[in-house]
Amino acid sequence: MIFSERLHCGLLGLPDVGAEVLLAGWVDALRDHGEVLFIHLRDRSGIVQVVFSPESSGTVVCAAAGGLRAEYCICVKGRVVKRIEGTENPGIATGEIEVAATELAVLSKAGTLPFQISEKSMVAGVSAKRDENVSEDLRLQYRYLDLRRPTMQDHLMKRHRVAKVVRDYLDEQGFVEVETPMLTKSTPEGARDYLVPSRHYPKNFYALPQSPQLFKQLLMVSGMERYFQIVRCFRDEDLRPNRQPEFTQLDLEASFIDEEFLYSLFEELTVRMFRIGGVELPRPYPRMTWLDAMNATGSDRPDLRFGMTFKDATDIFTNTSYGIFKQILGRGGCIKGINVKGQSERLSKNVLQNEYAKEIVPGFGAKGMTWMRVVDGGLESNIVQFFSDAERQAILERFEAEKGDVILMIADPSWSLVCSALGQLRLHLADRLGLIPGDVYYPLWVTDFPLFEATEHGVTSSHHPFTMPDRTDFDPENVDELLTLKSRAYDLVMNGEELGGGSIRINDRALQNRIFKALGLSDAEAGEKFGFFLKALEYGAPPHGGIALGMDRVVAMILGTPSIREVIAFPKNRSAYCPLTDAPSTVASAQLAELGLLDLGGAGQVLPGTGEQQDLVDRLSWVSRIAIDVTEQADIKAAVADALNMADLVRDNAGNDEPMFSVVAVENHTRGGTAPRVSEFSQTGEIFKNAPAKKGGFFKVAAVLE
Repeated sequence: MIFSERLHCGLLGLPDVGAEVLLAGWVDALRDHGEVLFIHLRDRSGIVQVVFSPESSGTVVCAAAGGLRAEYCICVKGRVVKRIEGTENPGIATGEIEVAATELAVLSKAGTLPFQISEKSMVAGVSAKRDENVSEDLRLQYRYLDLRRPTMQDHLMKRHRVAKVVRDYLDEQGFVEVETPMLTKSTPEGARDYLVPSRHYPKNFYALPQSPQLFKQLLMVSGMERYFQIVRCFRDEDLRPNRQPEFTQLDLEASFIDEEFLYSLFEELTVRMFRIGGVELPRPYPRMTWLDAMNATGSDRPDLRFGMTFKDATDIFTNTSYGIFKQILGRGGCIKGINVKGQSERLSKNVLQNEYAKEIVPGFGAKGMTWMRVVDGGLESNIVQFFSDAERQAILERFEAEKGDVILMIADPSWSLVCSALGQLRLHLADRLGLIPGDVYYPLWVTDFPLFEATEHGVTSSHHPFTMPDRTDFDPENVDELLTLKSRAYDLVMNGEELGGGSIRINDRALQNRIFKALGLSDAEAGEKFGFFLKALEYGAPPHGGIALGMDRVVAMILGTPSIREVIAFPKNRSAYCPLTDAPSTVASAQLAELGLLDLGGAGQVLPGTGEQQDLVDRLSWVSRIAIDVTEQADIKAAVADALNMADLVRDNAGNDEPMFSVVAVENHTRGGTAPRVSEFSQTGEIFKNAPAKKGGFFKVAAVLE
């Protein structure tokens, strides 16, 4: 069979009736009717039904077809025929025709499948999709089989089309795609770097890029003016369900522009990207400052597909006699609330008081929640009697409340805690009550972020230290003033997800030095970490800015998949582990030695844990992560010696016919006494000596539940 003559299964139709065709692909499903065998033949383009019968195929071909199994890779020759009326299959695009086979070649056999791959029914008149609940780790272990499924192939092909739209549009706008290095210098960008040891420079490391931030700014200094790249980035972050240690982003930078240029550019670009998935985004995208977003939804990535935005009720209770509110406002606190419209019947008193006020809301960090149901004659709750008539009326007016509504309020001395807890409550209720429309897309620009965030020792950058502040006349040593600065940064948010973000950059070395000083970096530290970049700012750096868009997240939203792993060919699982390749994995000591990693700290120093492995008892302590008291050393050593002697006896008697047995009764041995006591090592912290990591006074381990 000559493969150059091959046609694609999914592209056949009624115009091809009578034609002789050569097809190749995989056996998707089979149906044996005795002398007649039907198979679904699948390739990347789709599925077509192939018929093997004595009349059209001959006995030899029919006999060979009888040995076919699911996922055999085959090649078929045959004639396209119209299906008999009533036998059409509307579940596949080629359901009006079939191929009467005349030749068959088995190109490769398939073993027993770990899970079902076929997604289509062969029954005439049935269009239901076949599905099987398969664990994600099993799918990732056999990803090459998982990717044969039409749904997964469709995801990757549409991702390709989205990327093509990006390249075509940015090319129209004069952007040039430039590749930046994968092996670079480790610089602080917020997350941990993945480090790569250098064989040629022993005990020195490259870092995999968290983003091409500095290189794209250097391209602006170089006069490239408009750059973009669909680039792989790496961040050694704490594990979260929808994150990957390696991810893809659309990275873009332009010179001689302002925010308006980037807003217009990315609105048109994202409209074209979402159109690939049949989604038409509304334009122009609304804008909301960070402060307004927090005050309205408690989140810097607000989901505005539904209402229930916050109302500030602080001023209503300025002169209240209600003790809790009075105490909170006396400490400079605030009171905010939401109106859950028309949901009074679904939120009973029991649910509000015992479920939300006592369990759910405290889980969001708040100390409590005030609830009121709107009934005939006003408000109903267990505390409404403490409010004055004026306060009750003001609540009804402020929240635009009507009969059947439920008003929920949170009060606390901390504004940020009120916003955070009420924001989580808003989303929880919207999800529980089904208030979030599934087919609505609400893009939004969030702007005017704080430039700095407070820390125990000063401030840190909210985004990154290369972001232009809204003003430059600030004192880098005045923390209070620094916390009032806003950044010329912007995030593109949709349906409660941050799709991307960027900023106008600093292009003046003196200003960049002052930002580093505000962050507590000395001139020497700044020079060590960013010297090459600071030097470049001395040579006529143009005004510039940019943005990065998370391609995995955007494509997942365009296609409506539950996870970004559904749109990545070979992702890691939720634990950043690859079931397919067993990565990460250990490497041979010879490789570590060649890279100079066995004695990284210098003469006499070894890798953490290595020293404890030299002594057998210390090794047991290290492996079990249990510290052994000095007074216990002798007993443990004696027990280990007994265990070794017993092992020797077992080994020496392994060839004897006489079985080993004991006449001593089984007895459990525990530490003496019944009174509990706290280990002295937990009080001193020594119990954590061998812990790989600790958090909140506990050993930190990988998450197993979400």
